[in-house]
Amino acid sequence: MASRPAPTARQRRLATELRRMREQADISVQQAAAMLGADRTMVAHIEAARTGVSEERVRRLACNYACPDEALIEALAVMAGTRGDQPWWEEYRGKLPDGFLDISEIEHHATRIRTAQTVHLPGLFQTEEHARAIFDLSVPALRRLDVELRVAHRMGRQGIFDRESPTPYVGIIHEAALRMQFGGPAVARPQLEFLADAADRENVTLLVIPFSAGSFYGAGQSILYAEGPVPQLDTVQLDTAYGAHFADSPTPLANYRSLLDLMEDSALPADESQKLIRSIVREM
Repeated sequence: MASRPAPTARQRRLATELRRMREQADISVQQAAAMLGADRTMVAHIEAARTGVSEERVRRLACNYACPDEALIEALAVMAGTRGDQPWWEEYRGKLPDGFLDISEIEHHATRIRTAQTVHLPGLFQTEEHARAIFDLSVPALRRLDVELRVAHRMGRQGIFDRESPTPYVGIIHEAALRMQFGGPAVARPQLEFLADAADRENVTLLVIPFSAGSFYGAGQSILYAEGPVPQLDTVQLDTAYGAHFADSPTPLANYRSLLDLMEDSALPADESQKLIRSIVREM
C-alpha cells in the first residue's frame, strides 16, 4: 500500500488509537503483524499513519486485541471508511499550513464543540472584516493573497452550522475579547451584532465572563474542545502565535474538560451574556 505524503489529523488520530489499543492489550508490533499474517512493517506504517487501513482491518485488529469497547471500535471503523472523502478544505491543501486544515476536519466531525477565548472572538463566529483585521496583524506580515486565503477558509468553517443537523456549540468569551476593536469601531460593531445574533440559534450557547468576575480559571488561554462520537476520540486544539497545537491523550482531555467546566462557572448565564454583548454594541 502506497505511503501518504501528509496524513490528516483524522488519519493520524485513527493510527494513534490503533496503537493505543495494541499497547493496552500488551501486544507487540511483531505479534500484531503475525495475527494478521502480515509483515511487522505494515502494522508500523498503519500506526504511524503512513498508510491507510480498511474498516475490515480495523475490526480485525480490535478483535485480535480483545478490545471490549464496541462503541470505540465502531467509531474507528467509521473513521477508516472515510478514506476516499474529498471535503471542502482540501482545496486549501498546499496553500495554507496543515494546521488550518486539521482544525476544519476536527470541527467537521465533532459531535459537539466547546471553546474558550479571552482576547479573540471565536473563529467560527468572526465576520470577514474582523478576520481580515486579525490576519493583517500576523508576524511576519502575510501577503495579501495569504490573508485572503485565510479569511476564505475561516468563513468556510462556519458551514458546520448550516447543515441539516448543525453542530452543538458552547463558547466561553471574556469581556475583554468583546471590547477589542480589531479593525476599529466600523468593523467591531457589526462583528458583535453578528455574534449576538448567532447566540439566538438553538444549537449555539455563548457565555461571557465579565470583568466583574475578577480572576478566573483558564485566564489567557484559547481552547477548542471537539467532542468525538465517543469520549476517547475527543480532541483539544490550542492556539499559539505560530500555529495550532493538538492534544488527544486521556489525561489532557480530562484536564481540559474540567478547566472548561470551571470557566463556565465563572461566566454569566446565556441570557445575561447576550444582554452584555448587545450593551457593548450600543456603547460603540
